[in-house]
Amino acid sequence: LPSLSLLEYTFLEQLEELEKVFQEDHYPDNEKRREIAAVVGVTPQRILVWFQNRRAKWRKLEKLRVKSNKKHPTSSALLAP
Repeated sequence: LPSLSLLEYTFLEQLEELEKVFQEDHYPDNEKRREIAAVVGVTPQRILVWFQNRRAKWRKLEKLRVKSNKKHPTSSALLAP
């Protein structure tokens, strides 16, 4: 990605790493947050806040997904007696 600055590339790498960890664990403990912080290159406090925000976003998306499933049932639900 030649158009990205080094800073932007690093940010995308950080984000990718954080998202990968989030898929495995929504609530990393203190030790895990410190490990992530060391890998990503920010403070454990920043990791804590990122996970709080990411969980909020996840819950919001889950609510929307559930709501849309009720509005548009899957074809298998329509076939059920």
